[in-house]
Formats: sequence, structure tokens, C-alpha cells
Amino acid sequence: MRLPNLLATRRGRLAAFFGLYVTEGIPLGFAATAVATQLRRQGIGPAEIGAFVASLYLPWAFKWAFGPLVDVMRSQRFGHRRGWILATQLVMALTLLSLVLVPLPQGLWLFTAVLFVHNIFGAIQDVAIDSLAVNTLQEHERGLANGLMFAGASVGQAIGGAGVLFLVDVIGFQGSFVFVAAAILAVTVFVVLPIKEAAVERARDAAAGWRRAGAEMKAFAVQSFRAFVGTRGAFAGVFFSLLPAGAMSLGLALQSNLAVEVGMTDDEVAAINLWAMIISGSAMVVGGLLSDRLGRRRTLFAYTAAMSLPVVYLMWVLQGHGYVMPRAPGGAPLPELVTALWIASLAYAVFQGLMYGTHAAIMMDVTNPRVAATQFTAYMAMMNLAIAISASWQGVAVEAWGYPRTLLVDAIVGLLALALLPMMKRPPGTFTDALAQGRARKSSLVLGLACLAWLPYWSSHELLGRAQPIVGTFFTLVFIASALFLLAGREVLGQAAGGWRRAALWMAPLLLAMYGRYWLGKLDAMPALRTAAEVLVYLVPLGAGVVLLALARREWPALDAAGDDEPSTGQSGHPNAEAAKEAQKPQKI
Repeated sequence: MRLPNLLATRRGRLAAFFGLYVTEGIPLGFAATAVATQLRRQGIGPAEIGAFVASLYLPWAFKWAFGPLVDVMRSQRFGHRRGWILATQLVMALTLLSLVLVPLPQGLWLFTAVLFVHNIFGAIQDVAIDSLAVNTLQEHERGLANGLMFAGASVGQAIGGAGVLFLVDVIGFQGSFVFVAAAILAVTVFVVLPIKEAAVERARDAAAGWRRAGAEMKAFAVQSFRAFVGTRGAFAGVFFSLLPAGAMSLGLALQSNLAVEVGMTDDEVAAINLWAMIISGSAMVVGGLLSDRLGRRRTLFAYTAAMSLPVVYLMWVLQGHGYVMPRAPGGAPLPELVTALWIASLAYAVFQGLMYGTHAAIMMDVTNPRVAATQFTAYMAMMNLAIAISASWQGVAVEAWGYPRTLLVDAIVGLLALALLPMMKRPPGTFTDALAQGRARKSSLVLGLACLAWLPYWSSHELLGRAQPIVGTFFTLVFIASALFLLAGREVLGQAAGGWRRAALWMAPLLLAMYGRYWLGKLDAMPALRTAAEVLVYLVPLGAGVVLLALARREWPALDAAGDDEPSTGQSGHPNAEAAKEAQKPQKI
């Protein structure tokens, strides 16, 4: 039987994008819920699980970088975006199937690496699907289509998370990899293979295509930088995106870790996650309606602050029962704590759902409509980076401080972004003001000083004991932010940067490579190499700090001309369409 081309009809297009987003949600729910739960049952600690979950988010924090790649590489035979979707889904399925051969817990590093590759292709698939949607959906279909895409992602997460946990007793943990891969391939066979895309023009010059991709990346950097420093609201939006969107502990691996420890079965963990997803999805609709009527900043303040309440409640119950440090799974069930976790998780789902749509909407308020696709995509990428960092530090904190103190810190840190809410409003006129240069120089100054602060920290970091990984997580954020600032800033400054322009290009990748400091211990058997690596650990932040401080002293004349008359087509070639669509999507990994 010949399957129909779903892109040919309205109903078909809606069904196609629903199905495509199911494939995005399945691996997310599988890794963050089902796999994290099973890893804890096998005795893997919260810190390692936190690092595992964080690694899943990183490719999505940089998915904007894949846009030019998807634009340049085209297939005449399989279609432009269809070819990318087909290839990425096949790789996603293969990577999942390969995990059957990885032994746990001893092979966790390889398991994490394979899933990291899996999520790189998942992020590329997302870019291709979004591009296909923007170029295929008609104007009157986009609202309903985005709602169905969101529903598809939620269904996918339920299948990959709660669904797999319900089936583990039947098919086993190894069998779950086959189940998830089969679910993705089912969409490949019944949705992707039958669809037909419009014929694409054959690229005549591959070198010219790659040059165009590089030009798009530079344009993205310049447009984002100008948009971020153009107004006070847009500048505050950078820090608002990098800070956690409320308390996050009950939405990450900490919740499933604790569920295993207090004696919940796989079916019970699946049930709590399924109900939380249903409640959260319903609350998202209510939260958006209330924010339209009562004002976004007012309602977002209430939603975000309320997210800390169930976290504090759970902290109080755990502390009252003397449940502080992580315990080995497999002990007797603790009914009081199971009940408390149910109450906290479902209450948290309500407030998180209320927050979700409103948070995305307020980011659109400070986004320049003429560079919407570029600026909004970057905000969303930074939010994913914040989730990755939160997952990482919380896993470390649980082992260092215990559950109650970690929950308390999370509840407090989740409130920090509220201080920026008064500035998060659309400017009355232009999206560029006279203070743009000053914001750029101040950013360079602060990042430069933060890089230099690494030197005294690293020289005495052992004094911090078990808390040092948490401070290290802060510096990871500093290094990533500094690297991106240097890459974008050098393009904005152009020749005005002088010799520092070349220095910025060299320092940026070295700052990203600073993440390798976590593996310095692997070089103990090679003293000379270990010494050289230790020297670089000092020299790279020192050099970056000097370059950033030098840029802070330069004039940034290009920002004076960063007017609102420079429309951006972003990654997809359609101004504003991508940003509007992103705002209606859940923040995936």
C-alpha cells in the first residue's frame, strides 16, 4: 500500500508535524526520566546522574549553530529538509540501539557520550523540522500546527519516560532501547518516507555554500550582540535567560533520584511523571490566558515565586524525617516521604506549567521584531544552557550537602531572576538606545574580571572541599559566556578592535576547552603533559581576562548604528516566523 504525502493536505501537514515532534519528545523523556531512574537503581550517584542529564541539554543550547549547516547541505534525491530529517532520525535510532551493548554502571562514560551524539542529531533534526514547518505551513495553519507540535512533544516525552518505565518489567532495561528506537523509526516509515518536498536547487559551488554558512554565523553573532545590548530590557533578558526559570530541582533528575531512594517502584515513578506532565500541560494553557488578562510580568512573578513553595515543603518534610544524604536504593519504602514527593511534584507541575508559556512570551516582549528569529533563538539557547548547568550543580550539591540544603539553595536561586522582571518590558520606541556602547564595555569588563578571578580560585580550590564543583560550575558558565562574547564582539568591533580582534578569535575556543580541566587527573601517569596542562589552566583565563579588559576600553561605534532598520532572516530565511513558533514550543533539551 502506497502511503500518502502528508504535506499535500492541511490535515496531513498537521498530522505530519505532530508525528515529527513526537520523535523529539521520545528521547527526551526516555533519557531524563526512564534512564535516570534506572541509573539510580543501579547505584550511580546523584552527581554522575546530574552530569549525565546536563550533557543531554548542551547540544540544544548550541542548536542555532546547526542552522547554516542545514541551509547549505542539500539533497536532490531526498529533499532539502526531508533529507536531513531522514538522516538524523536514522542516526538517532542507531545510537539508541548501540546502547544495548554498553554495560552499566561501569560504562556510564561511553553511555553518556553516545547519548550526547544522539542529542546532537536530535538538535539538528529540530532545526530541519522547524525549517520545514516555516516553509510548508500556510499562515492560517501555524497556530493550530504549533499547538499540535507541542502536544506531539508531550506525547513523545510520555512514551519515552512514563511509557518505558511501565514496560521495564516486561521488556527489561536493555529492551527499552529497542522500544524507543522502534518508536522513532515508526515515524520515519509512516511520516518521513512518504512526504514529498518541493525540488531544491542543486548547489553549484560547495565552497561558496560553506562561505555562505560562515557568513550566516557571523551575521547571527553580530545581530544577536546588537540586539542584546540595544535596550535595557534586551540586556536584562540575557541574564534572565541564563538564570534558572524558577526552582528547577523537581523538574530534573533530583526528583527521580529521590523517588528511587524512598522506595517507589518503576510503575509509581512512571505514574508520578505522567500525572505531572498532564497537569503541567493543562496549566500552561491557563497560565497563558491569565497572563494576557492580568499582565505578563505580574503573573510571571507569582508563578515563578510559587515554584519554590513545593520545593521548600519537600525540604521541610525531608529534614523533619532526618533524610539528608543520599541513600543506597533498595531499602524499605518510606510511605510518608513517598506521599510528600507526590504532593510536592504535582504542586510543582501546576506552577511550572503556569510559568512556561508566560516566560517565553515575556522574552518576546524584549525581542526586536526585526531580528526576532536571531535574538529569540539565542535567548532560548541560553535557557537550555541554564537547565544544563542547574542539572549539573544540583547533582554535585546533593552529594556534598544533602537533599534538604540543595532544595533550599535551589528555591532561593530560582527567585534571583525576579529582580530583573521590572526591566523586562518592551521599550516605547526604538530598540536601540544611546547606552548600547556602555553595556558592551561593562559586559566585557565584568567577564574579564570573572576570568581573572579564576586564578586565585584555582590556586586554592582544594580548600572548598566538596563544594568546589559547585564553584567550578559557575566558572564554566563564565568561560562559555566569555567565549561567545569574544566571538560576537570581535565581529561587531571589526577593525576597531585592532590587534585584539585576532586575539579574541584564539582565546574563544581555548576558553571552551577549559572544560577539560575535569580530566586533569587522567594525566597523572604523564607528569610532563600534566604540568603543561596545569600551566594552560592558568594561562587561558589570564589571557582571556586581558583581552576582555582591553575590549572594555575600546570604542564600539558599530553599536551606535545598530538601528532597527536591519531586518534579519535568521536561520530559516523568514523573519519573525521562527521566533513566533519557538515561543509556543516547550523548552526542549
